[in-house]
Amino acid sequence: MTDSQRTATLTIGDKSFDLPIHSPTAGPDVLDIRKLYAQAGVFTYDPGFTSTASCDSTITYIDGNEGVLLHRGYPISDLAGKSHYLEVCFLLLYGYLPSAAELEQFEDTITRHTMVHEQMHTFFRGFRRDAHPMAIMVGVVGAMSAFYHDSTDISDPRQREIASHRLVAKMPTIAAMAYKYTIGQPFVYPRNDLDYASNFLRMCFAVPAEDYEVNPILARAMDRIFTLHADHEQNASTSTVRLASSSGANPFACIAAGIACLWGPAHGGANQACLEMLKEIGSPENIPEYIARAKDKDDPFRLMGFGHRVYKNFDPRATVMKQSADEVLELLGVENNPILATAKALEEAALADPYFAEKKLFPNVDFYSGIILEAMGFPTSMFTPIFALSRTVGWISQWKEQFSDPAHKIGRPRQLYLGETERSYTDIEDR
Repeated sequence: MTDSQRTATLTIGDKSFDLPIHSPTAGPDVLDIRKLYAQAGVFTYDPGFTSTASCDSTITYIDGNEGVLLHRGYPISDLAGKSHYLEVCFLLLYGYLPSAAELEQFEDTITRHTMVHEQMHTFFRGFRRDAHPMAIMVGVVGAMSAFYHDSTDISDPRQREIASHRLVAKMPTIAAMAYKYTIGQPFVYPRNDLDYASNFLRMCFAVPAEDYEVNPILARAMDRIFTLHADHEQNASTSTVRLASSSGANPFACIAAGIACLWGPAHGGANQACLEMLKEIGSPENIPEYIARAKDKDDPFRLMGFGHRVYKNFDPRATVMKQSADEVLELLGVENNPILATAKALEEAALADPYFAEKKLFPNVDFYSGIILEAMGFPTSMFTPIFALSRTVGWISQWKEQFSDPAHKIGRPRQLYLGETERSYTDIEDR
């Protein structure tokens, strides 16, 4: 990875310092500044760490300018179109696509870990009924370390493996229980004869009074949402998991930290913000007004769900998600849902407008996933919990990878201090 013949020279005053250059398999070169403070007595300044590589990784690669997203080298379009979520989970966790026998074994392991400890039902009942599902998930996932003592020793590879399987398996159950609790319905136990996505939908929408049959189109759309959100390189929540892990925290605490970070509206709430925007627009006839406002640089209104901070060209996940959105809307219809009718009309209007094409403001994955979840009947409060359960496998993969890095150490960002220098304490009677 390191080309020992290549260095960059930093000159400070009359002294020069050679910084090694690391060459990745893809992406820009990286300057190694690990010894800069020891040699030169200076820190670098990078708010948000947007120009800083905090680790090396072999899991996910993004090229935002070209619209590229690879998991272990495989394009997301291939994985979302030809694979399914649990196979992608295996790929992220272990680095390669499984054989049929390996996949069957992995799916069986996950399926048989989906139930949660029965005493956790009581733990749920400690929350207020109007608690946000994300608040419940942060608490419950963190509390898993109190229920599963046999998988908290991070120095034991076998315990790390068990914890990984438990988190992937139980997160849909926990998310569904959080949803059921907030709407006052009884918890629905998982079933071993259903696939991952179908099981989640049944746990969310089944009631004891009648049978619930999962529509395969909805299950496939749900599986794609999981797949398309499985990992996304060193984003805020993933970096949070890695930072928490660097202290030696147990896996359940680390994932709870990731969930807490994802809860922030600037990170995991994009599809919820998109639906709220559609509610504000109200109906298709209001779209021209809002498109005009979006073009007005002096108007604070912005079209949510269009464009992406990372992808400057197009979101490679959006094409597959649009296909699922079209299938779901065809199945469920939009006639009686003004939000979905508005979404469909807004998509058509924006794609036909040269302004949005020139600025590459195309519908992104959050736009389409929000439409799908709304059509399925999920409230917007459940959008981020679904994102969290999707991203759990990415967090765990990054967490596992960190343990294999011989250079890994506790995270300790530096600062540019701009406060007061040393002052003398004044006794209270003299102030």
